[in-house]
Amino acid sequence: MNRSHKVTGPLLAERFNSSDIKQLLVDDGAPLSQLEVDLEDAWGIEHGEIDLVAGGPPCQGFSGISFRRSYSVDKVDLPSNHLFQDMAYVVGRLRPKMFLFENVRGLLSAKWDEGGVQRKIWDRVYEAFDDIEDYTISWSLVRAADYGVPQNRPRVLLVGIRDDIALEARWSKTDEKNLELPAHGLLPSPSGSPAPDLIDVLGDLVDLEESNWKGGVTDSYPSPARKGIQADWFRRTLDDAVTRKGSPLTEHEYSNHSVRVRDKFQAMIDSSGEIPESMKTKKFAQRLLPKRWGEDGPTITATSLPDDYVHFEQPRSLSVREWARLQTFPDWYQFAGKRTTGGIRRAGNPRAGIHDRELPKYTQIGNSVPVFLAKAVGLHFKNLLAGH
Repeated sequence: MNRSHKVTGPLLAERFNSSDIKQLLVDDGAPLSQLEVDLEDAWGIEHGEIDLVAGGPPCQGFSGISFRRSYSVDKVDLPSNHLFQDMAYVVGRLRPKMFLFENVRGLLSAKWDEGGVQRKIWDRVYEAFDDIEDYTISWSLVRAADYGVPQNRPRVLLVGIRDDIALEARWSKTDEKNLELPAHGLLPSPSGSPAPDLIDVLGDLVDLEESNWKGGVTDSYPSPARKGIQADWFRRTLDDAVTRKGSPLTEHEYSNHSVRVRDKFQAMIDSSGEIPESMKTKKFAQRLLPKRWGEDGPTITATSLPDDYVHFEQPRSLSVREWARLQTFPDWYQFAGKRTTGGIRRAGNPRAGIHDRELPKYTQIGNSVPVFLAKAVGLHFKNLLAGH
């Protein structure tokens, strides 16, 4: 929004809600028209004045890992794989100045069957947004690590800017000729700062009290904040203070691993990540997190499963708070819902027509866009629109 409007708590509660996008698309868009009326009534935003519509339609059906773990049906039969079309419809109706579509790298190579012909899903996605009239679109595959995130995390970002806005924004059609600029200048260039090492990201959360991290809870910071990302970001409060050692700490509850699992994790720590042959299982193999990245930087991508990775010096998986730090969420940020869940509740069962999924905290974090990447993109969009 580009207007200043005071919005009270009750109004926020009334206007912001979590609902199925399909509810906005019933009866040929009539409810969406009501949404447009609500925007005008609540904030004085007229048609076409919205600055940005951003969306990341669920990507489980495009992710090679999630697909192998959960599905044995064709991608074209998964309803969530068609939500990009709904997003394109909403963009076409609301006519924002810009829009952003985000998804996993697997979307670029994923295919589905269309009448016996294998076709790349990305072609369909690009067509859906390219068909929106009077928008210039471009896309890039970006690495979160290039924006200061302690993960590799490659993501597809597709950006659109309305043509009348592009004429006045701090972006020029000439940028389209510069192939070195992400999305031809519609996305920010890498920050140039190296991604922080995990010892700098998680080191102050290491609790040496064994009874705590063996299935317990650490409810206060074990160590003072170190200079750098801990003091400058993670432990900054909303009033800009830095939390001290012993201050309350949330979401630092540990999984209660069995002795066998803990022995396996300790063996991995002792052997720099190797899993002893006698301890290997059919389950996806965990990886040991390194204290410090190698020359190529981060090699991991946080998923929705906490036991994908093993802590670099304690035989356990990461807590919700540690998982959130991988995504660069500040410690004051709170997550609602269950800590974790599993089976059909988490993955659904498309073969049986069960597509509803619970979103426990680990899944919320694993599915989100890293805060540092989102911040870089948001500030870049703000700068572009400042010219308008």
